[in-house]
Amino acid sequence: MLIRTARPDDAPAVVALRARVHPYLVRGVESTRRMIAEPPPGEEWTAFVAERDDRVVGWVSAYRNGQTSTADSGDVSLLHVHPEQRGRGVGDALLDAALGHLRPLGIRRVRAWARTESLPFARRHGFTPTRELRYSALELRDTPPLPAAPDGVRLLPLAGLDPRRLHAAHVAAAADEPGDAPNHALSYRNWRYEVWDNLGLDRAASIAVEVDEELVSFSLVKRDGDRMWSDMTATLPAFRGRGLARLAKLAALHRARATGVSVAYTSNDETNAPMLAINERLGYRRVATQWSCLAELG
Repeated sequence: MLIRTARPDDAPAVVALRARVHPYLVRGVESTRRMIAEPPPGEEWTAFVAERDDRVVGWVSAYRNGQTSTADSGDVSLLHVHPEQRGRGVGDALLDAALGHLRPLGIRRVRAWARTESLPFARRHGFTPTRELRYSALELRDTPPLPAAPDGVRLLPLAGLDPRRLHAAHVAAAADEPGDAPNHALSYRNWRYEVWDNLGLDRAASIAVEVDEELVSFSLVKRDGDRMWSDMTATLPAFRGRGLARLAKLAALHRARATGVSVAYTSNDETNAPMLAINERLGYRRVATQWSCLAELG
């Protein structure tokens, strides 16, 4: 087995591995290739692959958390190993490589994600589960009808929208999003990288909602072929409770279905009752559970 830094030409193998291990996650080959070749600015991001017999059988990424003002925070993201290679030390070696990257950066608080069946592995490495995350799917043939927008409400595709307006709404709406650290320090530069300039973002299907010319809600669609990921659906706090998030998401789903998307995936913290209720009304059904796990690096 060989553990090495990921290369851009690993992207097809990494996406194929992800589809096998986490079929509910959506990130295409070109988006993955760009992430490896041009990592997010300021996050000191890197990724490692595990190879056996010249075949990619494992993946992990590690980086500084650039979305929070909590000092010395880092992430070990989406460590996954091919099912046929588990129990052979691949996960241990990948995690060692990821933590070895974070320690010299001064990272002391690390978050990782684990499926329920992988919690013993996480605990063995000093991680404690803290939050439950629900992954859900919706077959778009079952999407409910789209109602007319209320008076004074406009539905706008992202195409042609000033990105700084969307960034401001994103930061304001995410400030109280459930999580292990506050999400209120996402710079415009990093937001452009992760959202606006993401090769998977479908700006024609993604929807923003205006009320009296103020951008108050939105639903983002990231797409890979006939699959899509609802990257974020949110509403400014002052405008919640009016059905705007559901309207935005439903409009985005209809636009995506009209251009060939057949299934949509999303995720929600189990404490985010309003968004879970919206998704359940839309017909989403749970397909997987993961746990946010925290550890302190010595």
